[in-house]
Amino acid sequence: MKITIYDVADKAGVSITTVSRVINNTGRISDKTRQKVLSVMEEMDYLPNVHASALTGKRTNIIGLITPDISNPFFGELAKSIEDSASLLGFHIMICSTDYHPEKETKYFSMLKQKKADGIIIATGIEHADSIKALDDIVKSGIPLAMISQDRPLVPMDVVIIDDFLGGYSAAKHLLSLGHKKIACITGDGSTTSEKDRMKGFQEAMREAGTHLDESLIIPTRYSLESGKKAAGALFDRDLPTAVFAFNDVLSCAVIQAARLRGIRVPEDLSIIGFDNTILAEMVDPPLTTMAQPIHEMGRRVVQLLIDEIQGKKKTKSKIILSPELVVRQSTAPAKTRP
Repeated sequence: MKITIYDVADKAGVSITTVSRVINNTGRISDKTRQKVLSVMEEMDYLPNVHASALTGKRTNIIGLITPDISNPFFGELAKSIEDSASLLGFHIMICSTDYHPEKETKYFSMLKQKKADGIIIATGIEHADSIKALDDIVKSGIPLAMISQDRPLVPMDVVIIDDFLGGYSAAKHLLSLGHKKIACITGDGSTTSEKDRMKGFQEAMREAGTHLDESLIIPTRYSLESGKKAAGALFDRDLPTAVFAFNDVLSCAVIQAARLRGIRVPEDLSIIGFDNTILAEMVDPPLTTMAQPIHEMGRRVVQLLIDEIQGKKKTKSKIILSPELVVRQSTAPAKTRP
């Protein structure tokens, strides 16, 4: 027998109006009552008809998340933080992983518009003309937007990012404090503002220390394990630095693997520092020194900003900048003098 809103109200000991308010996230309800109703809904496996609600102009309580690569632990952990934070406020997350393909971005924007999503969180850079056009259509439809981990909003929207300049600066300062001067950077393609700011911060710390950053040691690649291994291996075969700054933890693991294949010891022969502090950082051998992003806080903040706009609680756009933190583990060590 199909579970109805009346069944939920009866088991939760509240009125159907209260259940309706929880479903639509409207009205004044205590957190205790809200959580009780949500718990009963989950226990009874009750799914409100969000499509019917959308047709009547009500909220669907669905938020879309456009992410470039859910297989990357950073975006996976970020998606979990966003989903957990949204769930506490009565919203559901629809995760759309684009694999960096513009046609997927366009398709997902169109799909979220058709499904009457209450809002969309964008965690990827929007570059392609068709994607930009699809984004403009979303704006015209009145769906609120927010951006996380990127700082290139093409239209007015809330933004939550970290201080990538500080992240790059701190990574360089750590390696310099260990006596490293011949330092390589394994980066992405350099198209995002986060990459550019990390590199600017890194270069600034090197300049302050009076140390030259050899341009031939800045190695662009894709954010994947195989691409990173290939790029790092080619570098090591021609010129071995004493340290590497990898622009995310996946690339750091790739550098460690490329070094191991060549008998290069980490950290005895080569120090490696990553970025993100995902679960990979503690799983890899040796455990990774990395710049930690406050992933949980980033997810919580962007959800709160977007839902506040959905509920009409704010009229202006906000930009929140959080600070990264250096986490020192066993992949970095003092530089050794080479013959």
